[in-house]
Amino acid sequence: MGMDNKTKAHFEAKARIIKAMAHATRLFIVDELSRREHSVCDLTEMVGADISTVSKHLSVLKAAGIVQDDKRGLQVFYSLKVPCILNFFDCVTQVQKLSAREQVALAQRK
Repeated sequence: MGMDNKTKAHFEAKARIIKAMAHATRLFIVDELSRREHSVCDLTEMVGADISTVSKHLSVLKAAGIVQDDKRGLQVFYSLKVPCILNFFDCVTQVQKLSAREQVALAQRK
C-alpha cells in the first residue's frame, strides 16, 4: 500500500514545520523563547546578528506556527505559540545522547 496524495500532503505539512526549525539560529531562538518572551532587539543581541537576519528567522518560525508575535508600541515581542515543541527538543537530545554512547562503545571495542 503506497502513499496517497492526502497522506503525502499530511507529511509534507509536518516536514515544513521541521524544516523551519532546521537551522542552528532558529533552534537557539526557540530555546530562548522556551524560557520567556523576548523582543526582537533582545533576540538580535543574543544571536549576535543584524536585526534583518533575526527578523527573517522569526518570520520563518512564525509562518510555521512555532512562534507568535505581540506588537507593543514600537517593539515586537515573540513567544512560543505551541510550547509542546520542546518535546521535540527533548527527543533530539535523547537521540544525541544515545548516538554518543554508541560511538564511545564502538571506540572502546577497537
